[in-house]
Amino acid sequence: MSIKATTGQNAAEAAQQHGMQLEVVKHTEAKRGFVLLPRRWVVERSFAWAARFRRLARDYERLASALAALHYLACAILMLANLIKTFARS
Repeated sequence: MSIKATTGQNAAEAAQQHGMQLEVVKHTEAKRGFVLLPRRWVVERSFAWAARFRRLARDYERLASALAALHYLACAILMLANLIKTFARS
């Protein structure tokens, strides 16, 4: 879902209209410059793996269920490849 309002009370109201609760999480300490967020690389890695599948790179599918099925298929292929590597090592 895309919410156009990004700040203030409007964002909370827009989120509530979509059945979501907006919660702002702030760091305990103010930090300046680049700060590495913990475990963000896991999400980025997953997106990169999904991007390797050409059908998932663009929105070609008409049905959301077909797109979801392709995501499941891509994840299954990735997990099987990882499983094969694990068995090959042992």
